[in-house]
Amino acid sequence: MASSARLAPPRLALRGIGKRFGVTVANDGIDLTVAAGEIHALLGENGAGKSTLVKIIYGVQQPDEGEILWDGVPVTMGDPNAARALGIGMVFQHFSLFETLTVAENIALGLASREPIAALSGRIAATAARYGLAVDPGRPVHHLSVGERQRVEILRCLLQEPKLLIMDEPTSVLTPQEVEGLFAMLRRLAAEGCSVLYISHKLAEIQALCDDATVLRAGRVVAQCNPRTTSPSHMAEMMIGRALAAAPPRVQSAPGAAVLVAEGLSLPAEDPFGTALRAVSFMLRGGEILGIAGVAGNGQKALLAALTGERPAPRAEDVTLAGVPVGRKGAAARRRAGLAAVPEERLGRSAVAELSLTENALLTGTEGDFAAHGFVRFPLLRRFARGVIDTFKVVAAGEAATAGSLSGGNMQKFIIGREMGHAPKVLIAAHPTWGVDVGAAQAIHQALRDMAAGGVGVLIISEDLDEILSLCDRIAVLHGGVLSPAQAVGTVTIDEIGLLMGGMAHAA
Repeated sequence: MASSARLAPPRLALRGIGKRFGVTVANDGIDLTVAAGEIHALLGENGAGKSTLVKIIYGVQQPDEGEILWDGVPVTMGDPNAARALGIGMVFQHFSLFETLTVAENIALGLASREPIAALSGRIAATAARYGLAVDPGRPVHHLSVGERQRVEILRCLLQEPKLLIMDEPTSVLTPQEVEGLFAMLRRLAAEGCSVLYISHKLAEIQALCDDATVLRAGRVVAQCNPRTTSPSHMAEMMIGRALAAAPPRVQSAPGAAVLVAEGLSLPAEDPFGTALRAVSFMLRGGEILGIAGVAGNGQKALLAALTGERPAPRAEDVTLAGVPVGRKGAAARRRAGLAAVPEERLGRSAVAELSLTENALLTGTEGDFAAHGFVRFPLLRRFARGVIDTFKVVAAGEAATAGSLSGGNMQKFIIGREMGHAPKVLIAAHPTWGVDVGAAQAIHQALRDMAAGGVGVLIISEDLDEILSLCDRIAVLHGGVLSPAQAVGTVTIDEIGLLMGGMAHAA
């Protein structure tokens, strides 16, 4: 049995895969082999060609050259249906869900069978409970947080019983506990013979989970390694082609005056399944970085909307910005008062895919930034967009490139740079490095530290505890719409944070 297993062809083999978009070479002669039951990492910077390659495997795009072998037999992935018929499932970094449909209805659309919704809902609930990915099958998707939507994508793939599961940044918005459950699930699937092709910028995850790793750079395979015997710093060096510079120590000055204050902020849920905010209070001072942690779906979306002006608060004094009560003011007025924000969803909330980077730069500008007397000053706007691209090393075909043409990480760098370019008094960032590679994440973190050093108050809302603990001065936890008192990061342990995230405030 063992001998025949060794002689069996690999589950997936790519030979000389090439793909071009105009003059841009996305994949250049890529060879990749994934064995049955193997968890294989695909590493590379944003724009290295990873997403294009997995879309070719899943049939979303067609290669210009090369061949794909499935269990040793050449195949053509004409479309995702053909890939699913072979047993390939994929969890995309950007969700492919219909907002107006329920969880069960979305999952039903991705399954070949025409199972009654009631029966399917039961299977979804059972699978969700088994793998610790709890979600209500009858809940509409537009009411779900980003983390909950990620669970729906994973569940949809698991119900197809795949032979190869492709996962593109699956843990970007999951808590450590959820990550542990996901890893246990993936190891269980691998033990049963399912192969996993795993894309992540979290190199510690790669070390803990994966059996092998292929590294892409500029569309080519540049290395292969055993993650368990290769240090994260060496893997990062292979990805970016140079040693990753150590982040300089943060020089923290005494915090300044309060720049953003919430005082007893309560807000009803927008829907029967949502989470209401209950007397949320905190103070953010100029020059400090405050982190708000929590499991997805505990009121983060409502808090962000209340702070940015997307949803007005019941009273003006519920939210104070630079000493001025703004709780009843809208988003535009708060931006004019010095607030900048980075929502959790890149496309649709932060940027418009079909618009150019220049046009996207205009979206959050105020009258005095890029317009005069109602007329847009396009030369100034284009210079601003070029400045963001150059400063944050955004890989794009100039300021005229559409937002949708950028990789997720490069789009995030542009959005962060755009908001910083408005010289705000307060910057609120939700999941600032979601789906961003190690080099870009380091650049974003340093930019946030630099803003705080310049006296800006920075509020980070994230489910990535590593990010919050490494970046923030103080941390609070949101659970069930209630915010815990903020504590200095050096005085609280991960275990205590975990208890607060689970609602066990007294135990913490």
